[in-house]
Amino acid sequence: MQAYLTFNGNAAEALAFYAKALDGKVTFSMTFGESPMGAETPAEHKDKIMHAALEARGHTLMASDMPPGMPFEGHKGFSLSVQATSVDDGKKLFDALAQGGQVTMPYGPQFWAVGFGMLNDRFGVPWMVNCEK
Repeated sequence: MQAYLTFNGNAAEALAFYAKALDGKVTFSMTFGESPMGAETPAEHKDKIMHAALEARGHTLMASDMPPGMPFEGHKGFSLSVQATSVDDGKKLFDALAQGGQVTMPYGPQFWAVGFGMLNDRFGVPWMVNCEK
């Protein structure tokens, strides 16, 4: 399974942020204007992301902006979880993802992990960073 996130017109910015924070790479990106329905897309939506994929840490994260006329209702009811290879790797990931966001549980040792923390990034996406014992 792969996560697919929708954004409120800032998917390109979010994916660039995640690529940097997760040491990944956007491998595909198409705007609504570049799509087969580009001619019917409202001008203000042509540069928004219709579909994109990011490869990072052996996984794929897919994303898009909400299509024209569909309301964005935020990110709720889930968290993206990223596994760290060491305590230091986890702290680095946590700090990078937390930039401009809100920490909901500081990164630190837990009974199941040598490092774990939770945050909502600056785009409102909830994350858990975990480094198992």
